Amino acid sequence: MKTKIVLFLVLFLFFPLISYGKDLNVIMMQATCKIEGKGSLGTGFIIGKPYQSDPPKAYYTLVTAAHVLRSSRGDNVSLILRKRSETGEWNKQIVPVKIRSNGKDLWHTHPEVDLAAIFVKLPENTIETLLSTDFLLSDEKLNEYEINPGLDIVCLGYPFGAEANEYGFPILRSGKIASYPLTPTKHLKTFLFDFAVFKGNSGGPVFFTCKNPTYGNTTHLGQTISGILGIIVGEKNITQKTVQLYERKETITPLSLAEVVHASFIRELIDTMKTPQQEETGSHLE
Repeated sequence: MKTKIVLFLVLFLFFPLISYGKDLNVIMMQATCKIEGKGSLGTGFIIGKPYQSDPPKAYYTLVTAAHVLRSSRGDNVSLILRKRSETGEWNKQIVPVKIRSNGKDLWHTHPEVDLAAIFVKLPENTIETLLSTDFLLSDEKLNEYEINPGLDIVCLGYPFGAEANEYGFPILRSGKIASYPLTPTKHLKTFLFDFAVFKGNSGGPVFFTCKNPTYGNTTHLGQTISGILGIIVGEKNITQKTVQLYERKETITPLSLAEVVHASFIRELIDTMKTPQQEETGSHLE
């Protein structure tokens, strides 16, 4: 198996908007990457910010937990992605991304949550189907689809850096939404996801697909709904402090629960990011 470091890069491309009937699991598998830096390990995924003057195009946008980039020493990180050859075989792609310049962080962060995003250059055709930000579920969609605790959801990541196979694909794991209510997201910011978190999972996307869903007192036969619910930013723990005469002890007990930042914050952050096109024209997206 050959590992390639690719030098031919593009910043944006045409991408097909997909219907909810497409297999979101496969699309997210291809869009999710390992992030490796000096002293840092995490997960991220690629989504598209529409190109202002030509909406069928989009800028590749890497989304991850802010602490994944912040804890990386140096100016660069590596993304582990894949590309399919003409014969259909996958090849691992190591893509360098510059995250700092002269000591200045190049990524964008959300002021309220542990969330970061940065425009990146990727090898052509690395992402076969680029999702638009429409797949980041809003409060309105969460309420319309009656997304509640107990719903089966999935996530992608690289626990302790482990990969699913030699091509560098992420590992898919599942669990249930473990907290209530989910909205308003602006106030709650995060929700709990019932699965054990490990180092390397931070920044991984959390999403769901449901066939024949029931909402609005109706079972919608033949319909499939899906979307991105958020990203993993940490684990839920219980900390116990014991103080004795000559000793102080702190015990941390993991609860096998992930903390997930809502997708509404991802959309909010990406909407505020000025693209290279806007930097040149001084324009802003409405």
